[in-house]
Amino acid sequence: MLEGLKVGFFRRYYRFAAWQAWKAPNVEKEPGRLNIHAGSALLKAQLYRGARASERPLIVYFHGGGWVIGDLQTHHAYCRALSDASGATLIAIDYRLAPENPFPSAQDDCLGAATAIAEGSIDLGPSNGKIVLAGDSAGGHLSLCSALDAGDTLRGKLAGMVLSYPVVDHYSKDYPSYTDCATGQALTTNLMQWFWNHYLGTLEPTSEQAQRAYPIRSADLSRLPPAVLCTCGRDPLRDEGIAMAKRLDDARVSVDYTHYPESEHGFACSMGHSPDYADWLERCAQFIASRP
Repeated sequence: MLEGLKVGFFRRYYRFAAWQAWKAPNVEKEPGRLNIHAGSALLKAQLYRGARASERPLIVYFHGGGWVIGDLQTHHAYCRALSDASGATLIAIDYRLAPENPFPSAQDDCLGAATAIAEGSIDLGPSNGKIVLAGDSAGGHLSLCSALDAGDTLRGKLAGMVLSYPVVDHYSKDYPSYTDCATGQALTTNLMQWFWNHYLGTLEPTSEQAQRAYPIRSADLSRLPPAVLCTCGRDPLRDEGIAMAKRLDDARVSVDYTHYPESEHGFACSMGHSPDYADWLERCAQFIASRP
């Protein structure tokens, strides 16, 4: 009962914090809503139509929030901003959350939704026929996992990945940033551990099944599409993000990597405008616009 109340509090707090940070009169309040069949799950989604959609790949966006919090509302303003800046149409996916739906529910939902979109089972309007998977934090994690698990149809349409400070490994790996950035910012080490514990549920982190949740440990990263990736200095996930950028580079995957030493986890999507936010948004928009 108490744990359920804690989950509910975090969800309400995150939604309120994102709304406070992103209050803006020029953000439309009700973009296109639709449902997507992803396997046996029926998922809500939100569509943002870009001004130059026919020249751009379609962005499939997975929100952050540690697989426990976050939704279409918390990332509404950022998704609108990314669609506007890039000129691309964006569809945001509202995947199932832990602890009610632990691993691999979120990964299965995101892979299923991206696959359904790639197969053309949903009419989303014009694009250049390609797809960019995008997400922040847990959403970056889900983008990587979807790209790694993609079947032939989805893989053939992937043009890139937008990865904002992604989760790529379990906290038991003991990256130094889990100690360096244990406290002092919104995402603490304890909170990140809480997210992981809820996501994996009763599954042991060392089990064979759980390895699918750690994209940095994949034996073959070379099949991934080009990526734009950022990390930030005040973030327990800093060092695993840096390691992921290096692993992609070592696998000869084109990666445009940027580090923001003064920013903290969440700066791109849930903390409002800042110089680093503006720079990262522009980098993402240019990357998306350049994808063939």
